[in-house]
Amino acid sequence: MQVHPSQLVPGCIITKDIIGKTGRPIIPNRTVVYPIHIRVLEQFLVEEVEVADKLSDGTLFTPRSTDSEEENPVSKEPPVAELPPFYENYLEAVQSYKRWFKVWQHGDPVDLLALRKVMVPLLEEAVESGKDVFKLHHYSSSGEYLYHHNVAMGLISAYLAEKMGYKYGEWIQIGLAATLCDAGMSQIDPTIIWKEGSILESEYAEIKKHPLISFQYVESTPYLSKSVKLAILQHHERLDGSGYPIGLKADKIHPFSQIIAVSDIYHAMTCERIYRVKQSPYKALEEILQKQFGRYDHRVIQVMVKELTDYSIGTKVRLSNKQTAEVMFVDQSQPTRPMVRLEEGSIFQLKEQRHLHIEEVIG
Repeated sequence: MQVHPSQLVPGCIITKDIIGKTGRPIIPNRTVVYPIHIRVLEQFLVEEVEVADKLSDGTLFTPRSTDSEEENPVSKEPPVAELPPFYENYLEAVQSYKRWFKVWQHGDPVDLLALRKVMVPLLEEAVESGKDVFKLHHYSSSGEYLYHHNVAMGLISAYLAEKMGYKYGEWIQIGLAATLCDAGMSQIDPTIIWKEGSILESEYAEIKKHPLISFQYVESTPYLSKSVKLAILQHHERLDGSGYPIGLKADKIHPFSQIIAVSDIYHAMTCERIYRVKQSPYKALEEILQKQFGRYDHRVIQVMVKELTDYSIGTKVRLSNKQTAEVMFVDQSQPTRPMVRLEEGSIFQLKEQRHLHIEEVIG
């Protein structure tokens, strides 16, 4: 159905790309609406959006009434619910990172104390967030992906590290390292970073320089441990030796870097990017499990799998065909594909329906 942005409510599902003046999607198809999306649409003066008949939790969508506005012209638009504090703080951190990145582009050093002041409280919030870190991709946009990615990567890395049993000081340092690991991208030609379409081999060679540049930014600081500096340098190294910048293999790669590597690929795959369509967290997780075996530390991946597939019986999920289903049984050998029951009563195994996958947990 088509509605005005003022009639949207959190949980609406966008069913058609909302295109801006540049020709790029402001908000892409299949996005679950949060309050920030409503604000963005109002700021861009969008008049009409197409949404699904049901909300992400499976309930029918009832558009907000605008009758009161017609009766009382001085009344304000229907109020938009406030974002939870964690997400508000996350978005503020993204804007801080954007400012830092522009400073780095001019050749200025990393102000680690300023970064700690913003990030340490947010890392603490992330660990207490109850898996909200795995929903940060909803807030990213292709035009600001780089800034979102580095803050989100820091939060996801800290969350996973804490779940793996690392101590407070360690997971804080790991989170800071993940936030800083792409600082070196500030010295890469912006036309390459923001390029639409496929990257040339020569351009990819330039991008592959960023881990070393990021390492050089923090090499002399006394505020980060040697392990963390190595993690920044090695976050694109892979266990099978296929990574960069050096091509190290398993026994030469610091375990901190592998936590960042998994966080990196998960968030990248679930975000809308200039040259790539986003995937659902569960589709992304399947790809990591199926195609990336041997490249990443299986201990990190198993923690992420556990956190993302810790459904209880009765958990409601939205499938890739937009139907709402209820989890009936979880096969631990394929946890991303449980047995589900649709609203109309039919029951089937997702592992036998390969054309379908879980889009999102909704309740």
